[in-house]
Amino acid sequence: MELIHPVFKWLHIIAGITWIGLLYFFNWINGHVAGTMDADSKQKVVPELMPRALYWFRWGAFYTLITGIVLLYVIFWDGALSMGESAGNVMFETGTDVTSFAHVLILFSLFAFFIYDYLYGSGLIKDVRIMTVISFLLIAGIIYLMKFYGGFSYRAFNIHLGTLFGINMAFNVWFRIWPAQQKIITAIKNGDAPDGDLVALAGLRSKHNTYMSVPLIWTMINQHTTPFAGGQFGITDSTNWLVLVIMVALGWHVVWQIYKKSATIKGF
Repeated sequence: MELIHPVFKWLHIIAGITWIGLLYFFNWINGHVAGTMDADSKQKVVPELMPRALYWFRWGAFYTLITGIVLLYVIFWDGALSMGESAGNVMFETGTDVTSFAHVLILFSLFAFFIYDYLYGSGLIKDVRIMTVISFLLIAGIIYLMKFYGGFSYRAFNIHLGTLFGINMAFNVWFRIWPAQQKIITAIKNGDAPDGDLVALAGLRSKHNTYMSVPLIWTMINQHTTPFAGGQFGITDSTNWLVLVIMVALGWHVVWQIYKKSATIKGF
């Protein structure tokens, strides 16, 4: 375990930089550049650029996810999931009873992408603002449940929300963005107009990933910074879960501002 921890942490960081760096390239640079190209330029550039970029993009997502799950086991789950009173490790608060509900919450963080995909794929709610508010409330709810009903420590409910975001993002990459992009690239290579629904799907899920990425990175690093570790800011332990809720909202706002800024940057 002592060897696995540092090795997989470095692999996790390297894979994550590859993945998220390309995510930001696609959303804040490539889309604007592609908008300046005529059909002939796209037919030449896109089939050469995108398959190469998407190769590193999707495998970066894959290895970030796999190494992250290994780290979850090594740091949080190993020896901590037995039913009964917790020994006060990094997974649970000291003296917390580890219940079946705590296990359900862990499973929820691993499989929440089914709910996410249904909500955004069903078309039940078409208003973006309403859907955003509902998503935010669901996130706040799961954080609250992890804190008060699962007995998760501050560090644990942070990283398990990050896990939820990360799995959603990897799911989008492999099962929504990549399949759509394969068909889009093929159409452009053949000189045809790509399916508008596929373009919209790939673009939307890529944008979702961008919004999830900033609070995800917060959940990964805040425990390793002195001012923010443990949900400080001079608040009580019973309200430190609100720090994470606020950081999700702040992270989304930061991404929104960067989207606006990226649209104003021009080439020479």
